Amino acid sequence: MNLINKHPVSEIGYNFIESQYLPKGKDEYHLRNLQNKKRGKFRKLNAAEKEILIQNRNTSDNWNNIFVSEEFNPNFIKNSNFFGLIRIGSLKPFYHEFHNFKMPEGIYNSTIISSDIGNNVCIDNVNYLSHYIIEEDVMLANINELATTDKAKFGNGILKDGEQDEKQRMVIEVCNENGGRKIIPYNGMLAGDAYMWSKFRDDKILLEKFKILTEKKFDNQRGYYGKIGARTVVKNCRIIKDTWIGSDAYIKGANKLKNITINSDAERKSQVGEGCELVNGIVGYGCRIFYGVKAVRFITASHSQLKYGARLINSYLGNNSTISCCEVLNSMIFPAHEQHHNNSFLCASLIMGQSNIAAGATIGSNHNSRSADGEIVAGRGFWPGLCVSLKHNSKFASFTILSKGDYPSELNIPIPFGLVSNDVTNNRIVVMPAYWFMYNMYALARNAWKYIDRDRRIQKTQHIEFDYLAPDTVNEIFDALYIFDKLNINEKGEAEINGWENSPRKTIITKIPQSISTYRKMIKVYACMQMLQQISINKIKDFESLKNILKSNSKRSKWINIGGQLMKTDAVEKLKGQIKNNKIKSWDEIHKFYQVQGKNYESDKLNHAYSSLLELMQLSSKEFTAGIFKELLIETLATKEWMNSEIFNTRAKDYSNPYRKMVYENNAEMLNVIGKIEDNGFINEQRASFESLKKDITGLIRRWKLKQPV
Repeated sequence: MNLINKHPVSEIGYNFIESQYLPKGKDEYHLRNLQNKKRGKFRKLNAAEKEILIQNRNTSDNWNNIFVSEEFNPNFIKNSNFFGLIRIGSLKPFYHEFHNFKMPEGIYNSTIISSDIGNNVCIDNVNYLSHYIIEEDVMLANINELATTDKAKFGNGILKDGEQDEKQRMVIEVCNENGGRKIIPYNGMLAGDAYMWSKFRDDKILLEKFKILTEKKFDNQRGYYGKIGARTVVKNCRIIKDTWIGSDAYIKGANKLKNITINSDAERKSQVGEGCELVNGIVGYGCRIFYGVKAVRFITASHSQLKYGARLINSYLGNNSTISCCEVLNSMIFPAHEQHHNNSFLCASLIMGQSNIAAGATIGSNHNSRSADGEIVAGRGFWPGLCVSLKHNSKFASFTILSKGDYPSELNIPIPFGLVSNDVTNNRIVVMPAYWFMYNMYALARNAWKYIDRDRRIQKTQHIEFDYLAPDTVNEIFDALYIFDKLNINEKGEAEINGWENSPRKTIITKIPQSISTYRKMIKVYACMQMLQQISINKIKDFESLKNILKSNSKRSKWINIGGQLMKTDAVEKLKGQIKNNKIKSWDEIHKFYQVQGKNYESDKLNHAYSSLLELMQLSSKEFTAGIFKELLIETLATKEWMNSEIFNTRAKDYSNPYRKMVYENNAEMLNVIGKIEDNGFINEQRASFESLKKDITGLIRRWKLKQPV
């Protein structure tokens, strides 16, 4: 039986905060007044205004509890009911228009309970508006319920006064379906925060500190009102409950928004569209969520998109990412993730950015254990092909691409930039290292370019690395080279290896000699490009000056991808230590630590690149001479020329492949459909970049009078 409580109608709009939760000397409006400091001066209605309101078929439980601004005009309030303490700003004879939707200023055909209504607001047919602060120039139309409860948390994982049971706390169970990596969400949580919380589960002190820092961000008092920021438009929605909406947002046709924060401002406008249901979550600045999306226990970081029926549950979605038409569960996703297809599935996974999930992919299709506790970990640049099916637990190095297939067993692929194939005919796994460099350079280079181009963040607290050659991937290249050193390579350039698939069948590594050569070239390119960048930035005049800024540790530094930001392992350990010993006392201070690391990144990256070069060439720092530097410059230029030609060649195949050309009657039709390769903006930009590099290197060799080593 439903329990329906009955109270006197005179109590509607009052006693929002139960007496036992009111601070001594405070009334139920103390937090409301604190939230709305800029509300201006209000006065009671005069007799004439009250008479006009009554003539316009308005009612109030107590007209003395309606306060208005000096520019209040009662003629713009009609057929509405008011309960509790109401404050109404100025109303003028204007209508507002947004996307061809026009509304006159005023309050019409609505029920308003204990709320503050800002200046020049348009409200019509809001059936139930309770305990909200509505800022200026807001437009609200055709809303069934817009209400805030006294325990509203707005998507933050906190407990309110009187709540003791941890089961009442909202958490997000990322990376694992068993909740063992759950995080407590808060508004402003960055991908790095969520990753560290989910990753370092063996450090109980650190986890407790994270919880304390989160609780410190919020007041546990009951009685905060919901807010709709200035110039926000909300229309044709059903239920909006315990929701905080920033300024300049656009909410249209949503079915249900409950216990969420929607961040939005004039420069980063967020939108929620038709048929969406968002519960227990936080929407970042500049996000777009529309067309039937279902999201529960989630965070979408700034400038990410959910659309076309996507389901996002118990997951964190990083900045500048898009998920469409598919299902994502219990996942931690770093920035720049793409997943656009209705029949793709991602579950219990850590995806470390710059990823693309193809149609039919089922990432985590089942658990090869006795409970739902499996995980998949994929380095950045992860690209499972069409209809790929993977099993928990699996792990992939950066920029792994998997060809179409149902992979029946767990995989552990430790080498980067490789192509993994399920060779069903020969009952084996085949791995081709350095595949991206040798056969798909266009896609590799274009992806790095497009992610930089699509980074819409205004506040770049975390320095996100988009270059495919960086400390994390270069370290993985070294790991691959050391693996190859131990293999028995046959005359075909192939070798068999164990431990990469949880199966008795063979795993074959192909094209090993070509891969070794390519990997070595890429390390040199990485090192040389970092040096050239520093020469340009610091206007270095000669080789000796360059040597003075190059610092080589005895070993390459280890790095961790912290939410898309690469940090040295010792820096991360320092951060953890400062959190645990209370030197860092807030999430804001953690974010400042990220920013400091971001400022130091180019210098740290240069040192890593230099150490990598010396290790590859088996040189000491003293042995790195001007002559060797000249050789490095010349070799880098040759490699870059090859890379640039491969960018063109891999795209040019699309123009010569007879199976692509056969759908066109003639060449002119094809060019009008797909465009001329000569007009490809990305290719032309890459060619111009190479010509600029060629000019810089030849000029540097001449100015510095570099000579070949004796």
